[in-house]
Amino acid sequence: MTSKLLSFTLATALSAAAATGSNPTTFNKDVLPILQKKCQECHREGEIAPMSFMTYDQVRPWAKAIKTAVVTKKMPPWFADSHYGKFANDMSLSEAEVATISNWVDDGAKAGNPKDAPKPREFFTGWIIGKPDQIIEMPKAVDIPASGVIEYTYIVIPTGFTEDKWVQAAETRASGRSAMHHVIAFIRPPGSKWLSDYPVNELFIPKRDGRGQQRVQDAVPTELLVGWAPGLPPTILNDGQAKLIPAGSDIVLQLHYTPNGKPTSDVTKVGLIYAKEPPKERVMTMNAMNVFLKIPPGEPNYESHSKMTFNQDVKLVSLMPHMHLRGKDFLYEAVYPTGEKQTLLNVPHYDFNWQLSYVLQDPLVMPKGTRIECTAHHDNSANNKYNPDPTKEVRWGDQTWEEMMIGWFDVAFDAKTDPAALRARPQRGAE
Repeated sequence: MTSKLLSFTLATALSAAAATGSNPTTFNKDVLPILQKKCQECHREGEIAPMSFMTYDQVRPWAKAIKTAVVTKKMPPWFADSHYGKFANDMSLSEAEVATISNWVDDGAKAGNPKDAPKPREFFTGWIIGKPDQIIEMPKAVDIPASGVIEYTYIVIPTGFTEDKWVQAAETRASGRSAMHHVIAFIRPPGSKWLSDYPVNELFIPKRDGRGQQRVQDAVPTELLVGWAPGLPPTILNDGQAKLIPAGSDIVLQLHYTPNGKPTSDVTKVGLIYAKEPPKERVMTMNAMNVFLKIPPGEPNYESHSKMTFNQDVKLVSLMPHMHLRGKDFLYEAVYPTGEKQTLLNVPHYDFNWQLSYVLQDPLVMPKGTRIECTAHHDNSANNKYNPDPTKEVRWGDQTWEEMMIGWFDVAFDAKTDPAALRARPQRGAE
């Protein structure tokens, strides 16, 4: 090879190498935008994630762990089968986003030019919904021990509302989050018999019957206002939409404390932002549930069903399946008056540790006579590593060692419509 040809070959090789390295994957330019969009909601100071992903210095020590989590799809948590439905709050990463994070780690997890970084995402400290118009909270703190099992605990908090309140955004915040699995805030309207045997402003655990089962009339809630659990977003509705808290209502908090080795205390709060004007559409959380569960010992694939029929036209806004530790999969289907059937949401691998809500990208019109059908499976066998006791028959109950089968869903309808006219008689799971 002549010296001229050798010089040309070396120059070409160096040029190619320079071109290859001219646009390396960097944190500021490529990775930070993904983290802002899909991760920082939880991975920031004061939120549920154990580490913050706001800056390069915070993220760099976790680079390899992040790659593993996104490649295996462990993070971000999202369990909807992509073949059915489009969801506005889909937190899953695209293949391109996974490749970007993977390449960044493989290339040495470089910071890159700070000028390439997007503007920091702004969060309101303490509340995702922004500054609440009103905060309703427990009257005193509850002490949570370092160890042991705490049954689901409730407290009824009177609102004192002398007029109806239209709520456009709502959020629950527990001060003892480290020992909280979830909290749900229900609306108990005047005249409701649910939990009516218990005092207000005092913590209590609902009574059980002679077989140790929680009484069904104590276990069936009214309307859900908002909840908190890992992965569950607050209620934030579009302009012209709101949830109604009728005058004289109570807020019922269901509190699931999970001691984690350190004693702590908790005061749970509910933040409310009111609609600026009367809404055109009322949003209401409804459900199709099966309270007649009877799962045999060792049963690996127990099937349960629930359904509910709409008596008026509504728009389906979101879906939230709920089971406990034996929950295996959950399917929502709509059966239209024409007989046509549509899969709304399929969760093939349900995970009790993540209570996710699936918000439809485009609300679906459910004509009068449409039926929501839910099908779920439970694994009560020894193969389920989360199973508290595969030798026991399992029935409905609040506690995690018991089971539930609830297909929650939000619907929007004309604000002047009486919600009592929306649904046919509840059909709670006749098999």
